[in-house]
Amino acid sequence: MADKKLHQKLPPSGPAREALREKGQFWTPSWVAEAMVAYVISGAREVFDPAVGAGAFFWAAKTLADETGKRIGLLGSELDQDALEQALDSGLSAEDLSSVHITDFVLRPPKGPFKAIVANPPYIRHHRIPADYKAKLRNFCISLTGMVLDGRAGLHVYFLLRALELLAANGRLAFIMPADTCEGVFAPHLWDWLTKRYRLEAVITFAPDASPFPGVDTNPLVFMICNSAPAEQFLWVQSTEAGSDELKRWALSGLQPSRFASLVIRRRGLQEALKTGLSRPPLGGWSSWPTLGDFASIQRGIATGANEFFFLTPARAIEIGISSEFLIQAVGRTRDIPENEITLDSLRALETKGRPTLLFSPDGRPIHGFPPAVSEYLKAGELRGLPEKPLIASRRPWYKMEVRRTPPILFAYLGRRNARFVRNRAGVLPLTGFLCVYPHRDDEEYVEKLWQVLRHPETTGNLYLVGKSYGSGAIKVEPRALERLPLGPHLVAGAGLQMPAAHDLLPFSEGPATSGSPRAS
Repeated sequence: MADKKLHQKLPPSGPAREALREKGQFWTPSWVAEAMVAYVISGAREVFDPAVGAGAFFWAAKTLADETGKRIGLLGSELDQDALEQALDSGLSAEDLSSVHITDFVLRPPKGPFKAIVANPPYIRHHRIPADYKAKLRNFCISLTGMVLDGRAGLHVYFLLRALELLAANGRLAFIMPADTCEGVFAPHLWDWLTKRYRLEAVITFAPDASPFPGVDTNPLVFMICNSAPAEQFLWVQSTEAGSDELKRWALSGLQPSRFASLVIRRRGLQEALKTGLSRPPLGGWSSWPTLGDFASIQRGIATGANEFFFLTPARAIEIGISSEFLIQAVGRTRDIPENEITLDSLRALETKGRPTLLFSPDGRPIHGFPPAVSEYLKAGELRGLPEKPLIASRRPWYKMEVRRTPPILFAYLGRRNARFVRNRAGVLPLTGFLCVYPHRDDEEYVEKLWQVLRHPETTGNLYLVGKSYGSGAIKVEPRALERLPLGPHLVAGAGLQMPAAHDLLPFSEGPATSGSPRAS
């Protein structure tokens, strides 16, 4: 009887946790794995897993075989031999793994096609992929799709593409992947290509308390795809209870939109969902609301490429001998500004704590054109190899700092459960932990009115509609996405802001309740 339940004890930090990130190996819990396998095996006698790992999907297949009396063949590939040792330790037999090949699934794929493919592909983010390997992935993507995905696509995206190529006609695929698969900058091109060639049948999301990977900083989704004619609608599901067997029962029902206590099932139009985001619920009435982009433009904070060199404490600047001519007051970490306003007192408090508050901002003159202390400091940076660092290498000259206007409002977007708008009363420049919010008008009255709308809990509660979601409630919002943030018409009117022309006739119904730069002196 296949009743083995895999459990992965995650190291909280240190080398062991870092090793997991390098390999992208996080096991799929049985209640999710069984639902995924239940979906793909309809009409198939074998299931193929391109990243077998510890064997979660093989166990799921064996469990379903016992429950249904249907024999299910186990096929797969795996790059890491040690992972298969874990599969054996978990109780799978050598016979269970006899058709698993040690190979690079993406670049050296097995011979297909396969009727049923299920996977939790390795979640290896783009910055952990070696440049030469990334180039090979790029070439594979071009050969398959005719397009180049943005370089920030992780390895899991290429696993999905290869698996789709190997999916048999009318075959089914179920992948569990992080939300960046449909939220990243590459996502619109990926899903436009995919949904014009395959049928997206269902997307499963998970409430925060029902995450399949508690303690892991990611927001997982399950994508269920069939290699058949595309459809204009699909099922969008939210699972609200971890460990429930209802997800499996729903998959075994043929994805019937029946009533399940722990599942919220909606039928959605594909085009609406692609525009809103597959990981996000339908916008509903929000789609006609004014957005932040109607009142302001957004730009990311300054990327230095080496904060330890360019972002200084006052004491360090004095020690080096850098004059105020080349220093700008700045703020770097969101946790350095725990409140919703930053003032000169805030800066003094940071300086007292020894936190950096000064951005070293050289211009584009030759090194020998700077004062001696600055020139020597830049030469020391060259000796440290700074000009070869990825971001810095693109600058000409390497030390010329990015320029920003002082934003009257900042957006702190990398905090854990504390994404918020910050009124910049100190006139500082932000680094990349913040976004710059530039109201369309500079007068103080207009800025204060917009600030009143942005700091309202309803506005910050709507961030999930446009942000990239991670585990533990964390949200990251890119500049263009933040410009799409819905602002309640009742809030806009209540603050005395003039409604954009396209929204003048909107009813003011309330939405749902949800939770030049100053030089350093």
